[in-house]
Amino acid sequence: MVCARGMGMYRSILPILTVISVIMAVWVIAVVPMNIHLTADQAQRDGIAVTPDTPIARRNVSGISLVVQNPHLIPLTYVNTRPNLPSPHQVGGELFASIIDQKITSKRSLVYHGWVTLAPTLLGFAIGTGLGIMLAVGIVYSRVMDKSVMPWAIVSQTIPILALAPMIIVVLGAAGIQGVLPKALIAAYLSFFPVVVGMVKGLRSPDHMQLDLLRTYNAGASQGFWKLRLPSSAPYLFASLKIGISASLIGTIVAELPTGAKAGFGARMLVGDQYGQPILSWAALFAAAITAAALVGIIALIERGALRKMGMMSA
Repeated sequence: MVCARGMGMYRSILPILTVISVIMAVWVIAVVPMNIHLTADQAQRDGIAVTPDTPIARRNVSGISLVVQNPHLIPLTYVNTRPNLPSPHQVGGELFASIIDQKITSKRSLVYHGWVTLAPTLLGFAIGTGLGIMLAVGIVYSRVMDKSVMPWAIVSQTIPILALAPMIIVVLGAAGIQGVLPKALIAAYLSFFPVVVGMVKGLRSPDHMQLDLLRTYNAGASQGFWKLRLPSSAPYLFASLKIGISASLIGTIVAELPTGAKAGFGARMLVGDQYGQPILSWAALFAAAITAAALVGIIALIERGALRKMGMMSA
């Protein structure tokens, strides 16, 4: 039994490890042509032989050609202080330094910046989830809402969030509303739509035979909702929540960019871009990805427990 579980875990982890390995391999290979021109310029300033000899000539050749002519520069592309594409060990070192070596109260700590981003993310996710569930219930039980609200919900997602976020921040700022709430509203804007779509699909998932059986027992609309439609929608809801929590995090980071925020993952990315330190931006990007993965994992654990109690998943 234990061996079977171990094999099952191995089979589930193997595809993930394979994809990660491929991505890492592509990343490691791409570092060389992306950074070779910067490395060649720095090498010439340091007195290291470079072919061709002039910077102008180097600009007229491709990165691959420069690598072929100067293979001794390849190791230097992985340690460039201001690279176009940081190497994996540079990003990993910055993550370690920003998470482990810094106090969590330090403004250089990614844990500190993570909490600043996480607070409006969770608030926006709660607002978006609540709004999405209420709209879904209304759409399923009201033909008027189905014909009027659902099209508007779809149209709302065609507006680019990069254009909408500054407008929301400016309007709310003019009204004296600042801080967590404007970012939370943008996060809610991105998270409510997946919940609406998933919940509508889930509430409509019971087939006609199940609905006819309820009518046979003279069950009312509320009983049909609580005993059939809502339990049937649970798998769809949790799938939507996983998408929604990731969208909320993206919305919060996007909201931090146009406001010139001094803290948060978005602010950390801005610092890296403005001061020519891409390693900082990449570290913040990976920290945000790790945070999103952790949030999705928490929802997945809650899903397993809930569905197991409802008898929809084996122990």
